Amino acid sequence: MQLFKTIAGLRSYLTANRRQPQGTDPIAAISVGFVPTMGALHAGHLSLIRRARQENDRVVVSIFVNPLQFGQNEDFHSYPKTLERDSQLCDTAGVDAVFAPSTAELYGTSLYATEGNATEQSGTEQMTGRINASPSGVGLPVQSAYRPSLTQVLPPEAMMAVLCGSVRPGHFAGVATVVTKLLNIVQPERAYFGQKDAQQIAILRCLVQDLNLPVTLVPCPTVREFDGLAMSSRNQYLSTEERSHATILYRSLQAAAQLFYQGMRRRADLIGAVMGELVAVPALQLDYVDLVHPTTMTPLEQIEDTGLLAIAARLGSTRLIDNIVLRHRQPIVAIDGPAGAGKSTVARQVARQLGLLYLDTGAMYRAVTWLVLQSGMALHDEPAVAELVSQCDLRLAGSQGSRPSSGSELGQTAPSADQESSQAQASVATAQSTLQVTINGHDVTQAIRSLEVTSQVSAIAAQAAVRTELVKRQQDYGRRGGIVMDGRDIGTHVFPDAEVKVFLTASVRERARRRHHDLKEQGLIDISQADLVQAIYERDQKDSSRAIAPLCKAVDAIEINTDTLTIEEVTAKIVSLYRAHQS
Repeated sequence: MQLFKTIAGLRSYLTANRRQPQGTDPIAAISVGFVPTMGALHAGHLSLIRRARQENDRVVVSIFVNPLQFGQNEDFHSYPKTLERDSQLCDTAGVDAVFAPSTAELYGTSLYATEGNATEQSGTEQMTGRINASPSGVGLPVQSAYRPSLTQVLPPEAMMAVLCGSVRPGHFAGVATVVTKLLNIVQPERAYFGQKDAQQIAILRCLVQDLNLPVTLVPCPTVREFDGLAMSSRNQYLSTEERSHATILYRSLQAAAQLFYQGMRRRADLIGAVMGELVAVPALQLDYVDLVHPTTMTPLEQIEDTGLLAIAARLGSTRLIDNIVLRHRQPIVAIDGPAGAGKSTVARQVARQLGLLYLDTGAMYRAVTWLVLQSGMALHDEPAVAELVSQCDLRLAGSQGSRPSSGSELGQTAPSADQESSQAQASVATAQSTLQVTINGHDVTQAIRSLEVTSQVSAIAAQAAVRTELVKRQQDYGRRGGIVMDGRDIGTHVFPDAEVKVFLTASVRERARRRHHDLKEQGLIDISQADLVQAIYERDQKDSSRAIAPLCKAVDAIEINTDTLTIEEVTAKIVSLYRAHQS
Protein backbone atom coordinates (compact mmCIF):
# COMPACT_ATOMS: atom_id res chain seq x y z
CA MET A 1 0.00 0.00 0.00
CA GLN A 2 1.16 3.53 -0.77
CA LEU A 3 0.30 6.71 1.14
CA PHE A 4 -0.06 9.93 -0.84
CA LYS A 5 -0.44 13.43 0.56
CA THR A 6 -0.35 15.31 -2.72
CA ILE A 7 -2.68 15.36 -5.70
CA ALA A 8 0.29 15.11 -8.06
CA GLY A 9 1.56 11.94 -6.40
CA LEU A 10 -1.83 10.21 -6.43
CA ARG A 11 -2.56 11.18 -10.03
CA SER A 12 0.82 9.92 -11.15
CA TYR A 13 0.20 6.61 -9.37
CA LEU A 14 -3.25 6.19 -10.93
CA THR A 15 -2.02 7.10 -14.41
CA ALA A 16 0.73 4.50 -14.19
CA ASN A 17 -1.69 1.84 -12.92
CA ARG A 18 -4.28 2.54 -15.59
CA ARG A 19 -1.76 2.38 -18.43
CA GLN A 20 -2.52 -0.79 -20.39
CA PRO A 21 0.06 -2.65 -22.46
CA GLN A 22 -0.52 -2.42 -26.20
CA GLY A 23 -2.96 -5.06 -27.39
CA THR A 24 -4.60 -5.51 -23.99
CA ASP A 25 -8.32 -6.35 -24.06
CA PRO A 26 -10.14 -3.07 -23.21
CA ILE A 27 -12.89 -5.06 -21.49
CA ALA A 28 -10.33 -6.03 -18.86
CA ALA A 29 -9.06 -2.45 -18.35
CA ILE A 30 -7.90 -1.55 -14.85
CA SER A 31 -10.84 -0.46 -12.69
CA VAL A 32 -10.56 1.79 -9.65
CA GLY A 33 -12.84 1.72 -6.62
CA PHE A 34 -12.88 4.71 -4.28
CA VAL A 35 -13.90 4.93 -0.63
CA PRO A 36 -13.96 8.53 0.66
CA THR A 37 -13.70 8.80 4.48
CA MET A 38 -12.84 11.27 7.22
CA GLY A 39 -10.72 8.66 8.95
CA ALA A 40 -11.22 7.15 12.42
CA LEU A 41 -12.03 3.97 10.51
CA HIS A 42 -14.31 1.30 11.96
CA ALA A 43 -15.97 -1.89 10.76
CA GLY A 44 -18.46 0.08 8.66
CA HIS A 45 -15.66 1.68 6.65
CA LEU A 46 -13.94 -1.68 6.32
CA SER A 47 -17.10 -3.18 4.84
CA LEU A 48 -16.99 -0.51 2.12
CA ILE A 49 -13.34 -1.29 1.48
CA ARG A 50 -14.05 -5.02 1.24
CA ARG A 51 -16.81 -4.35 -1.27
CA ALA A 52 -14.51 -2.12 -3.31
CA ARG A 53 -11.74 -4.71 -3.13
CA GLN A 54 -14.12 -7.38 -4.40
CA GLU A 55 -15.27 -5.34 -7.40
CA ASN A 56 -12.17 -3.45 -8.57
CA ASP A 57 -8.55 -3.94 -9.57
CA ARG A 58 -7.32 -0.99 -7.51
CA VAL A 59 -8.81 0.50 -4.34
CA VAL A 60 -8.16 4.06 -3.18
CA VAL A 61 -9.25 5.34 0.24
CA SER A 62 -9.19 9.04 1.07
CA ILE A 63 -8.76 10.24 4.65
CA PHE A 64 -9.62 13.90 4.97
CA VAL A 65 -11.51 15.77 7.68
CA ASN A 66 -13.33 18.28 5.49
CA PRO A 67 -13.69 21.72 7.13
CA LEU A 68 -16.39 22.80 4.68
CA GLN A 69 -18.96 20.35 6.05
CA PHE A 70 -18.66 21.34 9.71
CA GLY A 71 -20.91 24.02 11.16
CA GLN A 72 -20.38 26.50 13.93
CA ASN A 73 -19.98 24.80 17.32
CA GLU A 74 -19.54 21.38 15.68
CA ASP A 75 -16.67 18.97 16.34
CA PHE A 76 -14.20 19.83 13.58
CA HIS A 77 -11.31 20.43 15.98
CA SER A 78 -12.07 17.39 18.14
CA TYR A 79 -12.96 14.96 15.35
CA PRO A 80 -10.75 11.85 15.80
CA LYS A 81 -7.60 11.99 13.64
CA THR A 82 -5.78 8.65 13.60
CA LEU A 83 -3.93 8.51 10.29
CA GLU A 84 -1.30 5.97 11.36
CA ARG A 85 -3.90 3.52 12.70
CA ASP A 86 -6.18 4.10 9.70
CA SER A 87 -3.32 3.45 7.29
CA GLN A 88 -2.54 0.14 9.01
CA LEU A 89 -6.20 -0.90 8.76
CA CYS A 90 -6.27 0.01 5.07
CA ASP A 91 -3.10 -1.94 4.41
CA THR A 92 -4.50 -5.02 6.15
CA ALA A 93 -7.77 -4.70 4.20
CA GLY A 94 -5.95 -4.73 0.85
CA VAL A 95 -6.16 -1.04 -0.04
CA ASP A 96 -3.72 -0.05 -2.79
CA ALA A 97 -3.45 3.67 -2.07
CA VAL A 98 -4.44 6.05 0.73
CA PHE A 99 -4.88 9.72 -0.09
CA ALA A 100 -4.49 11.93 2.99
CA PRO A 101 -4.06 15.52 1.82
CA SER A 102 -3.80 18.60 4.00
CA THR A 103 -6.51 21.23 3.74
CA ALA A 104 -4.11 23.49 1.85
CA GLU A 105 -3.29 20.69 -0.62
CA LEU A 106 -6.94 20.01 -1.40
CA TYR A 107 -8.35 23.54 -1.33
CA GLY A 108 -5.28 25.69 -1.87
CA THR A 109 -5.15 29.27 -0.65
CA SER A 110 -8.63 29.95 -2.02
CA LEU A 111 -10.11 28.46 1.14
CA TYR A 112 -8.79 31.39 3.12
CA ALA A 113 -9.08 35.14 2.89
CA THR A 114 -6.89 36.91 0.40
CA GLU A 115 -5.98 39.42 3.08
CA GLY A 116 -4.66 38.76 6.55
CA ASN A 117 -2.74 35.74 7.72
CA ALA A 118 -4.64 32.47 8.01
CA THR A 119 -2.86 29.69 9.85
CA GLU A 120 -3.05 25.99 9.14
CA GLN A 121 -1.11 22.88 10.02
CA SER A 122 -1.00 19.99 7.61
CA GLY A 123 -2.01 16.49 8.64
CA THR A 124 -4.26 16.96 11.68
CA GLU A 125 -5.29 20.44 10.60
CA GLN A 126 -6.11 23.16 13.08
CA MET A 127 -7.93 26.16 11.62
CA THR A 128 -8.20 29.51 13.32
CA GLY A 129 -11.38 30.30 11.41
CA ARG A 130 -14.91 29.05 12.04
CA ILE A 131 -17.40 27.42 9.73
CA ASN A 132 -20.36 29.72 9.38
CA ALA A 133 -23.43 29.63 7.18
CA SER A 134 -23.82 32.17 4.44
CA PRO A 135 -27.25 33.77 3.88
CA SER A 136 -27.95 31.16 1.20
CA GLY A 137 -27.21 28.35 3.64
CA VAL A 138 -23.89 27.38 2.06
CA GLY A 139 -21.28 26.49 4.66
CA LEU A 140 -18.26 28.75 4.30
CA PRO A 141 -15.12 28.76 6.43
CA VAL A 142 -14.24 32.31 7.44
CA GLN A 143 -11.14 33.86 8.97
CA SER A 144 -12.15 36.84 11.06
CA ALA A 145 -13.96 39.22 8.67
CA TYR A 146 -12.52 37.75 5.48
CA ARG A 147 -14.51 35.57 3.12
CA PRO A 148 -12.98 32.81 0.95
CA SER A 149 -13.00 32.77 -2.84
CA LEU A 150 -13.43 29.00 -3.14
CA THR A 151 -15.70 27.60 -5.85
CA GLN A 152 -18.31 25.38 -4.21
CA VAL A 153 -20.94 22.92 -5.39
CA LEU A 154 -24.48 23.72 -4.30
CA PRO A 155 -26.96 20.80 -4.42
CA PRO A 156 -30.70 21.45 -4.88
CA GLU A 157 -32.03 23.51 -1.98
CA ALA A 158 -35.06 21.24 -1.55
CA MET A 159 -32.85 18.20 -0.95
CA MET A 160 -30.89 20.09 1.71
CA ALA A 161 -33.95 21.53 3.45
CA VAL A 162 -34.92 18.33 5.27
CA LEU A 163 -33.33 15.86 7.70
CA CYS A 164 -29.71 16.81 8.54
CA GLY A 165 -29.75 19.73 6.13
CA SER A 166 -32.46 21.42 8.20
CA VAL A 167 -30.27 21.50 11.32
CA ARG A 168 -26.81 21.66 9.71
CA PRO A 169 -26.96 24.58 7.23
CA GLY A 170 -24.12 24.41 4.73
CA HIS A 171 -23.19 20.82 5.55
CA PHE A 172 -24.22 19.24 2.26
CA ALA A 173 -22.72 22.01 0.15
CA GLY A 174 -19.45 21.19 1.89
CA VAL A 175 -19.93 17.47 1.27
CA ALA A 176 -20.83 18.02 -2.38
CA THR A 177 -17.79 20.24 -2.90
CA VAL A 178 -15.25 17.88 -1.37
CA VAL A 179 -16.70 14.76 -3.03
CA THR A 180 -16.74 16.46 -6.43
CA LYS A 181 -13.08 17.41 -5.98
CA LEU A 182 -12.12 13.92 -4.85
CA LEU A 183 -13.99 12.23 -7.70
CA ASN A 184 -12.25 14.54 -10.15
CA ILE A 185 -8.86 13.70 -8.65
CA VAL A 186 -9.30 9.93 -8.37
CA GLN A 187 -11.64 9.43 -11.37
CA PRO A 188 -12.85 6.04 -10.14
CA GLU A 189 -15.23 3.70 -11.89
CA ARG A 190 -17.10 3.22 -8.60
CA ALA A 191 -17.35 5.11 -5.31
CA TYR A 192 -18.69 3.50 -2.13
CA PHE A 193 -20.87 5.06 0.58
CA GLY A 194 -22.72 3.72 3.61
CA GLN A 195 -26.52 3.71 3.74
CA LYS A 196 -26.37 5.27 7.22
CA ASP A 197 -25.73 8.55 5.39
CA ALA A 198 -28.84 8.15 3.22
CA GLN A 199 -29.37 11.86 2.60
CA GLN A 200 -25.75 12.20 1.52
CA ILE A 201 -26.16 9.31 -0.93
CA ALA A 202 -29.31 10.86 -2.43
CA ILE A 203 -27.64 14.24 -2.86
CA LEU A 204 -24.48 12.76 -4.35
CA ARG A 205 -26.49 10.64 -6.78
CA CYS A 206 -28.24 13.81 -7.91
CA LEU A 207 -24.86 15.55 -8.21
CA VAL A 208 -23.39 12.74 -10.32
CA GLN A 209 -26.43 12.73 -12.60
CA ASP A 210 -26.74 16.49 -12.96
CA LEU A 211 -23.03 17.05 -13.57
CA ASN A 212 -22.71 13.96 -15.81
CA LEU A 213 -19.84 12.57 -13.78
CA PRO A 214 -18.59 9.22 -15.14
CA VAL A 215 -18.78 7.26 -11.89
CA THR A 216 -21.16 4.74 -10.34
CA LEU A 217 -22.14 5.40 -6.73
CA VAL A 218 -22.46 2.16 -4.77
CA PRO A 219 -24.58 2.35 -1.59
CA CYS A 220 -23.68 -0.30 0.97
CA PRO A 221 -25.72 -1.58 3.93
CA THR A 222 -25.33 0.06 7.33
CA VAL A 223 -23.04 -1.96 9.59
CA ARG A 224 -24.30 -2.23 13.16
CA GLU A 225 -22.96 -3.12 16.57
CA PHE A 226 -24.23 -6.31 18.21
CA ASP A 227 -27.12 -4.38 19.79
CA GLY A 228 -28.21 -2.56 16.62
CA LEU A 229 -26.42 0.77 17.05
CA ALA A 230 -25.19 2.01 13.68
CA MET A 231 -21.42 2.17 13.61
CA SER A 232 -19.98 5.68 13.60
CA SER A 233 -16.64 7.30 14.31
CA ARG A 234 -18.49 9.48 16.82
CA ASN A 235 -19.66 6.51 18.91
CA GLN A 236 -16.37 6.72 20.80
CA TYR A 237 -17.53 10.03 22.29
CA LEU A 238 -20.34 8.29 24.19
CA SER A 239 -20.08 7.57 27.89
CA THR A 240 -21.01 4.09 29.11
CA GLU A 241 -24.51 5.25 30.02
CA GLU A 242 -24.97 7.17 26.79
CA ARG A 243 -23.80 4.14 24.84
CA SER A 244 -26.51 1.99 26.39
CA HIS A 245 -29.14 4.65 25.69
CA ALA A 246 -28.02 5.05 22.06
CA THR A 247 -29.60 1.75 21.03
CA ILE A 248 -33.03 3.39 21.33
CA LEU A 249 -32.57 4.97 17.88
CA TYR A 250 -32.58 1.69 16.00
CA ARG A 251 -35.18 0.12 18.29
CA SER A 252 -37.55 2.98 17.60
CA LEU A 253 -37.08 2.61 13.84
CA GLN A 254 -37.68 -1.12 14.14
CA ALA A 255 -40.93 -0.48 16.02
CA ALA A 256 -42.14 1.64 13.10
CA ALA A 257 -40.96 -0.98 10.60
CA GLN A 258 -43.03 -3.61 12.37
CA LEU A 259 -46.14 -1.45 11.98
CA PHE A 260 -45.27 -0.79 8.34
CA TYR A 261 -45.07 -4.48 7.51
CA GLN A 262 -48.40 -4.98 9.24
CA GLY A 263 -49.92 -2.59 6.71
CA MET A 264 -49.46 0.85 8.28
CA ARG A 265 -48.34 3.35 5.63
CA ARG A 266 -49.23 6.81 7.02
CA ARG A 267 -46.57 9.28 8.10
CA ALA A 268 -48.24 10.19 11.36
CA ASP A 269 -48.53 6.56 12.46
CA LEU A 270 -44.95 5.63 11.61
CA ILE A 271 -43.42 8.71 13.21
CA GLY A 272 -45.72 8.23 16.17
CA ALA A 273 -44.36 4.71 16.64
CA VAL A 274 -40.82 6.08 16.76
CA MET A 275 -41.74 8.82 19.23
CA GLY A 276 -43.51 6.30 21.42
CA GLU A 277 -40.24 4.40 21.86
CA LEU A 278 -38.04 7.46 22.36
CA VAL A 279 -39.83 8.56 25.53
CA ALA A 280 -38.02 5.72 27.32
CA VAL A 281 -34.79 7.78 27.18
CA PRO A 282 -35.47 11.29 28.56
CA ALA A 283 -31.82 12.27 28.11
CA LEU A 284 -32.18 12.04 24.34
CA GLN A 285 -32.28 15.43 22.59
CA LEU A 286 -34.14 14.91 19.33
CA ASP A 287 -33.11 16.79 16.18
CA TYR A 288 -35.73 15.22 13.94
CA VAL A 289 -37.75 12.17 12.98
CA ASP A 290 -38.95 12.35 9.39
CA LEU A 291 -40.34 10.30 6.54
CA VAL A 292 -39.08 11.20 3.06
CA HIS A 293 -38.65 9.68 -0.36
CA PRO A 294 -35.19 8.04 -0.38
CA THR A 295 -34.24 9.41 -3.81
CA THR A 296 -35.72 12.90 -3.88
CA MET A 297 -35.85 13.67 -0.13
CA THR A 298 -39.44 14.87 -0.61
CA PRO A 299 -41.44 14.58 2.64
CA LEU A 300 -44.09 11.85 2.44
CA GLU A 301 -47.54 11.79 4.00
CA GLN A 302 -47.90 8.12 3.06
CA ILE A 303 -45.61 5.47 1.61
CA GLU A 304 -46.81 4.36 -1.81
CA ASP A 305 -43.84 2.16 -2.68
CA THR A 306 -40.69 3.26 -0.81
CA GLY A 307 -39.95 5.59 2.08
CA LEU A 308 -36.94 6.56 4.17
CA LEU A 309 -37.64 6.84 7.89
CA ALA A 310 -34.77 8.78 9.44
CA ILE A 311 -33.80 10.03 12.88
CA ALA A 312 -31.11 12.27 14.37
CA ALA A 313 -30.58 12.95 18.05
CA ARG A 314 -27.98 13.90 20.63
CA LEU A 315 -26.85 12.13 23.73
CA GLY A 316 -24.72 14.53 25.68
CA SER A 317 -22.53 16.26 23.10
CA THR A 318 -22.66 13.37 20.61
CA ARG A 319 -24.90 13.60 17.58
CA LEU A 320 -26.12 10.29 16.13
CA ILE A 321 -28.11 9.49 12.98
CA ASP A 322 -29.85 6.38 11.70
CA ASN A 323 -32.47 5.36 9.14
CA ILE A 324 -34.30 2.46 7.57
CA VAL A 325 -35.79 2.06 4.10
CA LEU A 326 -39.39 0.83 4.06
CA ARG A 327 -40.50 -0.80 0.80
CA HIS A 328 -43.99 -1.73 -0.25
CA ARG A 329 -43.42 -3.82 -3.35
CA GLN A 330 -43.16 -7.38 -4.55
CA PRO A 331 -39.63 -8.63 -3.96
CA ILE A 332 -36.97 -8.56 -6.65
CA VAL A 333 -35.07 -11.81 -7.22
CA ALA A 334 -31.49 -11.25 -8.44
CA ILE A 335 -29.64 -14.32 -9.73
CA ASP A 336 -25.94 -13.91 -10.52
CA GLY A 337 -23.27 -16.42 -11.38
CA PRO A 338 -20.69 -17.52 -13.93
CA ALA A 339 -21.47 -18.59 -17.46
CA GLY A 340 -23.01 -22.03 -17.75
CA ALA A 341 -24.30 -22.25 -14.18
CA GLY A 342 -27.91 -22.47 -15.40
CA LYS A 343 -29.02 -18.95 -14.43
CA SER A 344 -31.36 -18.22 -17.32
CA THR A 345 -33.06 -21.62 -17.21
CA VAL A 346 -33.67 -21.39 -13.48
CA ALA A 347 -34.65 -17.71 -13.54
CA ARG A 348 -37.43 -18.41 -16.04
CA GLN A 349 -38.75 -21.26 -13.93
CA VAL A 350 -38.66 -19.18 -10.76
CA ALA A 351 -40.53 -16.36 -12.47
CA ARG A 352 -43.17 -18.74 -13.79
CA GLN A 353 -43.73 -20.46 -10.45
CA LEU A 354 -43.98 -17.18 -8.53
CA GLY A 355 -46.00 -15.31 -11.15
CA LEU A 356 -43.28 -12.66 -11.57
CA LEU A 357 -41.85 -10.98 -14.67
CA TYR A 358 -38.63 -12.51 -15.98
CA LEU A 359 -36.69 -9.48 -17.17
CA ASP A 360 -34.74 -10.89 -20.08
CA THR A 361 -31.64 -8.70 -20.13
CA GLY A 362 -30.21 -10.87 -22.87
CA ALA A 363 -33.13 -9.88 -25.09
CA MET A 364 -32.39 -6.22 -24.40
CA TYR A 365 -28.75 -6.55 -25.43
CA ARG A 366 -29.74 -8.62 -28.44
CA ALA A 367 -32.27 -5.99 -29.50
CA VAL A 368 -29.76 -3.16 -29.49
CA THR A 369 -27.27 -5.43 -31.29
CA TRP A 370 -29.89 -6.04 -33.98
CA LEU A 371 -30.40 -2.27 -34.24
CA VAL A 372 -26.68 -1.64 -34.65
CA LEU A 373 -26.43 -4.32 -37.33
CA GLN A 374 -29.42 -2.87 -39.18
CA SER A 375 -27.89 0.62 -39.08
CA GLY A 376 -24.81 -0.57 -40.94
CA MET A 377 -22.41 1.17 -38.56
CA ALA A 378 -19.17 -0.47 -37.44
CA LEU A 379 -19.72 -2.56 -34.33
CA HIS A 380 -16.67 -1.09 -32.61
CA ASP A 381 -17.55 2.54 -33.37
CA GLU A 382 -18.44 3.09 -29.73
CA PRO A 383 -19.42 6.78 -30.00
CA ALA A 384 -21.85 6.00 -32.83
CA VAL A 385 -23.25 2.99 -30.97
CA ALA A 386 -23.69 5.10 -27.84
CA GLU A 387 -25.62 7.73 -29.82
CA LEU A 388 -27.86 5.10 -31.36
CA VAL A 389 -28.62 3.13 -28.20
CA SER A 390 -29.21 6.16 -25.97
CA GLN A 391 -31.95 7.38 -28.32
CA CYS A 392 -33.67 4.08 -29.14
CA ASP A 393 -37.17 3.14 -28.02
CA LEU A 394 -36.78 -0.33 -26.54
CA ARG A 395 -39.79 -2.10 -25.06
CA LEU A 396 -40.45 -5.47 -23.50
CA ALA A 397 -44.05 -6.62 -23.20
CA GLY A 398 -45.70 -9.71 -21.86
CA SER A 399 -44.85 -12.19 -19.16
CA GLN A 400 -41.67 -14.21 -19.47
CA GLY A 401 -40.89 -17.70 -18.21
CA SER A 402 -40.33 -20.33 -20.85
CA ARG A 403 -41.52 -23.86 -20.48
CA PRO A 404 -38.95 -26.31 -19.09
CA SER A 405 -36.87 -28.39 -21.41
CA SER A 406 -37.17 -32.16 -21.42
CA GLY A 407 -34.01 -32.94 -19.43
CA SER A 408 -33.94 -33.04 -15.63
CA GLU A 409 -30.32 -32.07 -14.97
CA LEU A 410 -29.06 -28.50 -15.18
CA GLY A 411 -26.27 -29.81 -17.36
CA GLN A 412 -28.79 -30.92 -19.97
CA THR A 413 -30.71 -27.68 -20.28
CA ALA A 414 -28.65 -24.72 -19.08
CA PRO A 415 -27.12 -22.38 -21.64
CA SER A 416 -23.36 -22.53 -21.69
CA ALA A 417 -22.89 -18.79 -21.28
CA ASP A 418 -24.69 -15.61 -20.39
CA GLN A 419 -27.29 -14.58 -22.91
CA GLU A 420 -25.14 -11.76 -24.26
CA SER A 421 -22.17 -14.06 -24.94
CA SER A 422 -21.22 -14.64 -28.53
CA GLN A 423 -20.82 -18.31 -27.61
CA ALA A 424 -24.46 -18.67 -26.64
CA GLN A 425 -26.65 -20.67 -28.97
CA ALA A 426 -30.29 -19.89 -28.35
CA SER A 427 -32.29 -23.07 -28.42
CA VAL A 428 -35.90 -23.29 -29.48
CA ALA A 429 -36.94 -24.08 -25.92
CA THR A 430 -35.42 -20.96 -24.37
CA ALA A 431 -36.66 -18.73 -27.18
CA GLN A 432 -40.27 -19.74 -26.76
CA SER A 433 -42.12 -17.38 -24.44
CA THR A 434 -44.80 -14.76 -24.47
CA LEU A 435 -42.25 -11.94 -24.29
CA GLN A 436 -42.51 -9.46 -27.14
CA VAL A 437 -39.47 -7.29 -27.89
CA THR A 438 -39.80 -4.13 -29.96
CA ILE A 439 -37.20 -1.52 -30.80
CA ASN A 440 -38.04 1.72 -32.59
CA GLY A 441 -41.42 0.23 -33.44
CA HIS A 442 -40.04 -2.99 -34.98
CA ASP A 443 -41.06 -6.32 -33.50
CA VAL A 444 -37.73 -8.12 -33.21
CA THR A 445 -38.81 -10.98 -30.94
CA GLN A 446 -37.63 -13.61 -33.42
CA ALA A 447 -34.97 -11.61 -35.24
CA ILE A 448 -32.83 -11.18 -32.10
CA ARG A 449 -32.34 -14.97 -31.93
CA SER A 450 -30.57 -15.09 -35.30
CA LEU A 451 -27.03 -16.41 -35.56
CA GLU A 452 -25.86 -13.02 -36.79
CA VAL A 453 -27.09 -11.28 -33.64
CA THR A 454 -25.83 -14.10 -31.43
CA SER A 455 -22.34 -13.83 -32.89
CA GLN A 456 -22.09 -10.05 -32.31
CA VAL A 457 -23.97 -9.40 -29.08
CA SER A 458 -20.89 -9.85 -26.87
CA ALA A 459 -19.06 -7.00 -28.61
CA ILE A 460 -22.00 -4.64 -28.12
CA ALA A 461 -22.73 -5.70 -24.53
CA ALA A 462 -19.12 -5.01 -23.51
CA GLN A 463 -19.36 -1.30 -24.37
CA ALA A 464 -19.66 0.96 -21.33
CA ALA A 465 -22.25 3.31 -22.82
CA VAL A 466 -24.49 0.40 -23.80
CA ARG A 467 -24.24 -1.12 -20.34
CA THR A 468 -24.98 2.19 -18.63
CA GLU A 469 -28.04 2.91 -20.77
CA LEU A 470 -29.56 -0.55 -20.49
CA VAL A 471 -28.96 -0.77 -16.74
CA LYS A 472 -30.97 2.43 -16.34
CA ARG A 473 -33.81 0.89 -18.32
CA GLN A 474 -33.63 -2.34 -16.35
CA GLN A 475 -33.86 -0.38 -13.12
CA ASP A 476 -36.91 1.46 -14.46
CA TYR A 477 -38.62 -1.87 -15.14
CA GLY A 478 -37.84 -3.09 -11.65
CA ARG A 479 -38.69 0.00 -9.63
CA ARG A 480 -41.94 -1.48 -8.33
CA GLY A 481 -40.52 -4.95 -7.85
CA GLY A 482 -42.01 -8.27 -8.87
CA ILE A 483 -39.24 -9.30 -11.27
CA VAL A 484 -36.63 -12.03 -11.62
CA MET A 485 -33.37 -11.15 -13.32
CA ASP A 486 -30.10 -12.97 -13.99
CA GLY A 487 -26.63 -11.86 -14.99
CA ARG A 488 -23.19 -11.09 -13.59
CA ASP A 489 -23.83 -8.02 -11.44
CA ILE A 490 -27.58 -7.88 -10.80
CA GLY A 491 -27.32 -8.10 -7.01
CA THR A 492 -24.30 -5.82 -6.76
CA HIS A 493 -25.03 -3.12 -9.32
CA VAL A 494 -28.37 -3.29 -11.12
CA PHE A 495 -30.52 -4.05 -8.08
CA PRO A 496 -28.32 -3.80 -4.97
CA ASP A 497 -31.54 -3.47 -2.95
CA ALA A 498 -33.02 -6.75 -4.26
CA GLU A 499 -34.84 -8.61 -1.52
CA VAL A 500 -33.66 -12.05 -2.66
CA LYS A 501 -30.10 -12.46 -3.97
CA VAL A 502 -28.74 -15.75 -5.23
CA PHE A 503 -25.30 -16.59 -6.58
CA LEU A 504 -25.72 -19.66 -8.76
CA THR A 505 -22.49 -21.50 -9.48
CA ALA A 506 -20.99 -24.83 -10.53
CA SER A 507 -17.49 -26.21 -10.88
CA VAL A 508 -15.58 -25.45 -14.06
CA ARG A 509 -15.42 -29.18 -14.84
CA GLU A 510 -19.20 -29.58 -14.48
CA ARG A 511 -19.91 -26.56 -16.66
CA ALA A 512 -17.54 -27.92 -19.27
CA ARG A 513 -19.42 -31.22 -19.19
CA ARG A 514 -22.70 -29.40 -19.73
CA ARG A 515 -21.31 -27.38 -22.61
CA HIS A 516 -19.92 -30.51 -24.21
CA HIS A 517 -23.35 -32.14 -23.90
CA ASP A 518 -25.01 -29.07 -25.50
CA LEU A 519 -22.61 -29.16 -28.44
CA LYS A 520 -23.12 -32.89 -28.90
CA GLU A 521 -26.91 -32.45 -28.93
CA GLN A 522 -26.50 -29.80 -31.63
CA GLY A 523 -24.10 -31.96 -33.64
CA LEU A 524 -21.35 -29.38 -33.23
CA ILE A 525 -18.68 -31.35 -31.35
CA ASP A 526 -15.32 -30.04 -32.51
CA ILE A 527 -13.61 -29.39 -29.18
CA SER A 528 -12.51 -31.70 -26.38
CA GLN A 529 -13.90 -31.47 -22.87
CA ALA A 530 -10.41 -30.62 -21.60
CA ASP A 531 -10.24 -27.66 -23.97
CA LEU A 532 -13.68 -26.56 -22.77
CA VAL A 533 -12.44 -26.63 -19.16
CA GLN A 534 -9.63 -24.26 -20.11
CA ALA A 535 -11.95 -22.03 -22.14
CA ILE A 536 -14.47 -21.74 -19.31
CA TYR A 537 -11.72 -21.04 -16.77
CA GLU A 538 -10.42 -18.21 -18.98
CA ARG A 539 -13.97 -16.87 -19.43
CA ASP A 540 -14.43 -16.79 -15.65
CA GLN A 541 -11.20 -14.84 -15.23
CA LYS A 542 -12.23 -12.40 -17.93
CA ASP A 543 -15.74 -11.91 -16.51
CA SER A 544 -14.40 -11.37 -12.98
CA SER A 545 -11.82 -8.79 -14.06
CA ARG A 546 -13.98 -6.69 -16.38
CA ALA A 547 -13.86 -2.96 -15.65
CA ILE A 548 -17.51 -2.93 -16.73
CA ALA A 549 -20.02 -5.15 -14.92
CA PRO A 550 -17.61 -7.67 -13.40
CA LEU A 551 -18.89 -11.03 -12.21
CA CYS A 552 -19.26 -10.57 -8.48
CA LYS A 553 -21.11 -12.25 -5.63
CA ALA A 554 -23.06 -9.80 -3.47
CA VAL A 555 -22.05 -9.99 0.18
CA ASP A 556 -25.65 -10.79 1.15
CA ALA A 557 -26.29 -13.32 -1.64
CA ILE A 558 -27.07 -16.97 -0.95
CA GLU A 559 -24.69 -19.22 -2.89
CA ILE A 560 -26.13 -22.35 -4.51
CA ASN A 561 -23.79 -24.87 -6.14
CA THR A 562 -25.68 -26.67 -8.91
CA ASP A 563 -23.16 -29.46 -9.57
CA THR A 564 -25.45 -32.22 -8.29
CA LEU A 565 -28.82 -30.48 -8.40
CA THR A 566 -31.65 -30.68 -10.94
CA ILE A 567 -33.41 -27.65 -12.35
CA GLU A 568 -36.39 -28.42 -10.17
CA GLU A 569 -34.25 -28.62 -7.02
CA VAL A 570 -32.51 -25.32 -7.66
CA THR A 571 -35.80 -23.65 -8.55
CA ALA A 572 -37.39 -24.98 -5.36
CA LYS A 573 -34.55 -23.56 -3.25
CA ILE A 574 -34.96 -20.08 -4.72
CA VAL A 575 -38.76 -20.18 -4.50
CA SER A 576 -38.35 -21.18 -0.84
CA LEU A 577 -36.05 -18.19 -0.22
CA TYR A 578 -38.62 -15.89 -1.81
CA ARG A 579 -41.50 -17.24 0.25
CA ALA A 580 -39.44 -17.09 3.45
CA HIS A 581 -38.84 -13.39 2.76
CA GLN A 582 -42.54 -12.84 2.13
CA SER A 583 -43.46 -14.46 5.43
